[in-house]
Amino acid sequence: MSSLAPPPVVPTAARAHRPPWVRPAATGAGVAAATLVLAVGDPNTTHVPLCPLHALTGLDCPFCGSLRAVHALAHLDVASAASHNLLFTLAAPLLVAGWVVWMAASLGHPVGARLGWSPRREPGPRPLPRSATWAFWLVVVAFGVARNLPALGWLASGA
Repeated sequence: MSSLAPPPVVPTAARAHRPPWVRPAATGAGVAAATLVLAVGDPNTTHVPLCPLHALTGLDCPFCGSLRAVHALAHLDVASAASHNLLFTLAAPLLVAGWVVWMAASLGHPVGARLGWSPRREPGPRPLPRSATWAFWLVVVAFGVARNLPALGWLASGA
């Protein structure tokens, strides 16, 4: 067998037997583990990877300060988290709520029907509407620009 041979193809039927709650559970476990690492290790005092944009230009990207914000939120210090990255601090509860809805729906709870969503016929995660995706990126880019304006210096990450 050649070393350039393609990897064996896993039949889609083998993947279909995985319970639907595995993906949200694995995602939740990964995020919980990363949060625990950031709660124990203080990114304010220990070395963390630098943002390439900030390292090259001195400008804050929309995500600068997010690790320090996670650390502050893990210690229930919302004011400090907001001073590191206001956008992430405001988005964190929405991310948690989205994960809870995802997990509940994967366990068969009719949470979507209670929120006015119609059930889907095809399996798999429901993609976001195109308008929501555009709105997300518009907010992220606007925040990235705003936090680098001198008049809105209070939005900077303080790094």
